Amino acid sequence: MSLLCEIPHPSRRAVLMTGGALFAWAYLPRFARAADNRDPRLIVIVLRGALDGLSAVGPIGDPDYAGLHGDIALSLTGPHAALPLDGFFAVNPAMPVFARLFKDKQAAVVHAAATGYRERSHFDGQDVLESGFAGPGHVATGWLNRALESLPAGDRVATLGGLAVGPSTPLVIRGAAPVLGWAPQSLPAPAGDLAARVLDLYQHRDPVLAVSLQKGLDADRMALDDQIGGNAIKPKDGAIKPKDGAMRPKGGLGSAAGMRQAAQGAAKLIAADDGPRVAALAFDGWDTHVNEGGATGRLATLLGGLDGAFEEFEKGLGERWKDTAIVAVTEFGRTAQINGTVGTDHGTGTVVLLAGGAIKGGNVIADWPGLKPAQLYQQRDLAPTSDVRAVLKGLLADQFGLSAAVLGDKVFPESAAVKPMRDLVA
Repeated sequence: MSLLCEIPHPSRRAVLMTGGALFAWAYLPRFARAADNRDPRLIVIVLRGALDGLSAVGPIGDPDYAGLHGDIALSLTGPHAALPLDGFFAVNPAMPVFARLFKDKQAAVVHAAATGYRERSHFDGQDVLESGFAGPGHVATGWLNRALESLPAGDRVATLGGLAVGPSTPLVIRGAAPVLGWAPQSLPAPAGDLAARVLDLYQHRDPVLAVSLQKGLDADRMALDDQIGGNAIKPKDGAIKPKDGAMRPKGGLGSAAGMRQAAQGAAKLIAADDGPRVAALAFDGWDTHVNEGGATGRLATLLGGLDGAFEEFEKGLGERWKDTAIVAVTEFGRTAQINGTVGTDHGTGTVVLLAGGAIKGGNVIADWPGLKPAQLYQQRDLAPTSDVRAVLKGLLADQFGLSAAVLGDKVFPESAAVKPMRDLVA
């Protein structure tokens, strides 16, 4: 028996409104509820061509490793000894910066990782990795841009937008959220005041395009400020021009020099108070079917370039480094056994490399599957035991507070079953 003369029954509308509020609450970024004093940044490096994770971070403690990977297997002995990370894994000797960051607990490895894609097409694999969808064929937007879109209107990270480094915008950061594009130049700079004259023309004919051009010129000036050093002059229009038609630093984004140059310029833009907080770079050349090399050779040269990029970000970001997370990902791994041309073919499981002052480092995260024939995926590849999307979700959750609901629905559609990997950020 109730002592109340009336028992309130909530209306259907009230119930729906309450349910809607709870639903919206689940989609709110965490920092919208409790702000902190961090100024987080996230840099995504896409390694196109499929990185051989077993030669980047070798499982030297696995008794089957050396026999499978043959002449390109890493070893703790010899003139090009690998750099130990723990008692089981060692990093390629071409990556001393990464090894130092790992020791300083500012770098980590996720091994035996892959996206949900299980075929071996570069194009489809890259689409899946960068779009964030479960399958290929989605090339309009990328998961990093959708993450920016999912932040609250007016949020600092969302307002400042993203940075795309390269001759074209990587798919991972394409979309509706604003993105600034910048690419290192290897051609002679235009002579005289051409840029200023073109800008003046646009200001009179197309003010919107003029604004875009001015942003591009400002970004180029900032990014290249130190790269051409004493060989540069700074005229009144603010543009940097090499003297005597000198070439700007050479190196495509598939070269070691190009990787360093791209990171150096990107770091300046990201470190600026009004610069983007999110960036995407794409480094080519990781398809190593022939003469891959292990501790030395082609792959080691590429890994040295990636290591140099980590170093340039560390130096260029300065105080911002402590709040920065960098993740290097690739579309899939390579075969566990070398082929007849001392290389490796398209595989499955590989590594995800994490670096930055914000990373909770010093550990290799791996549910190691083993390398015996029965343990290999389709008896040829390192079997994946971690989902790359879980790593990326974990970084987005920890850096920007995006909820699991947003990550599983909007950023990585139809991936609710893939839970964000925790404790990646310190």
